[in-house]
Amino acid sequence: MERWVMLRKGADFAGIGKKFQISPRLACLIRNRDVVGEEAIGQYLNGTIGDLCDGMLMKDMDKAVEILREKLEEGKRLRVIGDYDIDGVNATYILLEGLKRLGADADYDIPDRMTDGYGLNIHLVQRAYDDGVDTVLTCDNGIAAAEEIAFGKDMGMTVIVTDHHEVPFEEWGGKKQYLLPPADAVVDPKRPDCEYPFPHLCGAAVAYKLMEALWESMGRDSEDLDDLIENVAIATVGDVMDLKGENRIFVKEGLQMLERTRNPGLRSLIECTGLADKTISAYHIGFVLGPCLNASGRLDTAKRALRLLEAKTRKEADQLAWDLKALNDSRKEMTEKAVKEAELMVEASALKEDRVLVIYLPDCHESLAGIVAGRIRERYYKPAFVLTNASEGLKGSGRSIEAYSMYEELSRCKDLLMRFGGHRQAAGLSMKRENLESFRKMINDHCTLTPQDLTEKVVIDMEMPFSCVTEGLIRELALLEPFGKGNTKPVFAARNVRLMDMRVMGRKKNVLKMRAVDANGNTVEAVYFGDVENLSGRKDTLLSITYYPTLNEYMGQATPQIVITHYQTA
Repeated sequence: MERWVMLRKGADFAGIGKKFQISPRLACLIRNRDVVGEEAIGQYLNGTIGDLCDGMLMKDMDKAVEILREKLEEGKRLRVIGDYDIDGVNATYILLEGLKRLGADADYDIPDRMTDGYGLNIHLVQRAYDDGVDTVLTCDNGIAAAEEIAFGKDMGMTVIVTDHHEVPFEEWGGKKQYLLPPADAVVDPKRPDCEYPFPHLCGAAVAYKLMEALWESMGRDSEDLDDLIENVAIATVGDVMDLKGENRIFVKEGLQMLERTRNPGLRSLIECTGLADKTISAYHIGFVLGPCLNASGRLDTAKRALRLLEAKTRKEADQLAWDLKALNDSRKEMTEKAVKEAELMVEASALKEDRVLVIYLPDCHESLAGIVAGRIRERYYKPAFVLTNASEGLKGSGRSIEAYSMYEELSRCKDLLMRFGGHRQAAGLSMKRENLESFRKMINDHCTLTPQDLTEKVVIDMEMPFSCVTEGLIRELALLEPFGKGNTKPVFAARNVRLMDMRVMGRKKNVLKMRAVDANGNTVEAVYFGDVENLSGRKDTLLSITYYPTLNEYMGQATPQIVITHYQTA
């Protein structure tokens, strides 16, 4: 059973509507997204690239720019070291493009997920030194690589860190002592001494800010880097950043650029995934394009995704795009198999009674453990850890629910773990094989989650009769896009709804089309994706539903309809 919660946030909706030429209903939805004050509302509705803050406000940005200017003038060899996920790959590409367009002698390296692990390591630093690299420039990593950076410095290299992760700290006498790495410049908006107004950027956005600042310091027009905003947008959505403030502007602008992209690799990927004639949304980045770019870092090497972004010819771009799509199709099949195996394990054992699920899948590819844990978390609405075999015992990932801090709970079991890290919602861990059952018992013994915590919360923006589902409203809702984490699609509700004329559609028989009639007798076309068998059995039952209005465009005709997202007996 889900907990349905109605948002009730007050404001002068009529006044806001009048000032910004929007309906009071839209003003209410904007307030529900915690956008408060005329300046914030104005930026939310009309923000452009011109509203982004100056990157030079970031701590150490001036140092990083000055060092890079000197290195460029001296013709020194530079190496960008990124990371293997979608943010790291796009950040690497942004730095490479920005530097090469200035004539820099620059190349890149990216760690291998399986052999190197995350971020900078001694092996990568040594390789840079052996290759005659003068300056290492990190992106999407480096803030926690103090030892590796010290190693590079001892060998005479210059190191610049650009990152967006939390700065490591130790607690002394109840106070946090932050531990910055010994790099020549550390650009990270999460530094406690950084006064940049919006610290929630992804690694690619920080990289873009650095290149923008460098170009301007060299008397070049930074607008010539605008095409790289599409890479910032891909990374922001792919790394699941909150779509607020500057992130929202980057994604909004980047999506428009993506539809007419001049990047041959992205153009080929858009075509081979069937998006060529579609309006590209944040959803398409999150669930179509992004997984293809991430698949290379999971199952092969992230360098393949970077080669796609760097492709210069149509032939090369097409080949790489189809390779990445095939890799992602393979990743999807492997994921589905692992999810089914995990569900069977839970259903057929005492695991189902646990409040924290610890699932051992010996044959699951270790790079898929986090995806599988996320799917299991969704299915059971419980924190879930998925562990698989690794070279040294077991390795895995966890995904959490709102009321459970994964990192804190792992800290309480640290004596059973070899390594762990992460944050409230997600974590990675490794342990000796013989500690598996002890870990499962301890993590559950420490668990304080209540039955209410383990009940999924459905947050509703407002009750709205079907008579309000008009083409005008639906087109106005588009002003709230792009949707994603931190700026979710509005959720509307209606009570005492009767569903009529149900018919199952779709190749996989997982779509239900019908007419929905509300308590006032208003009728609207409706569609539902999911467990259609269960809903189709409610034909003569009065239901409460949550829904989102859309336009069904067919043969040039646009008809309002609703997508039902949740339902329960009224």
